[in-house]
Amino acid sequence: MPWFRRPESASLVPLAPEDDPGDSPDALRAAIAAVVRLINSSAGRLPLRAVVAARRITDVLTEVVDTSEVRPLDVYAVISVRSTATDYLPTTIRSFLAVDETLVEVPRPSGRTPVASLMEQLDALEDSATAVLKAAQEQDVDALMTQGSFLRTKFSGSDLDL
Repeated sequence: MPWFRRPESASLVPLAPEDDPGDSPDALRAAIAAVVRLINSSAGRLPLRAVVAARRITDVLTEVVDTSEVRPLDVYAVISVRSTATDYLPTTIRSFLAVDETLVEVPRPSGRTPVASLMEQLDALEDSATAVLKAAQEQDVDALMTQGSFLRTKFSGSDLDL
């Protein structure tokens, strides 16, 4: 039955991050720049410590993307950076900005204020971004160690040499 067959050109291989122009390092940097503009333009309504925390997050995301100069970004790093820059961080900021200014320091039934909740969310995002950066850096260290082992094996004298 031909209607159940895949076309010959259909590929079962998922796209690599660099195959999707939205996942390229340049696209990720553009997404980070857009959220930086949001943070900067909202700085008058955000608590100063929230501005600093949000910019720390964008700095860590930029560091993650910068590791692509050494090796292509892992698909999980791409997803994390893209999601944080285009959804999680902007949504967190916009949700706080939607709160009436007179209520940002008023405790809610949970006992936390909107400012405290904002800071908790930013801390969680920073922890996540830092974990992704650490994983990317460890991948680079692992690759360096593997290359060193290869070179020692390849170019050192072998017990088989006569």
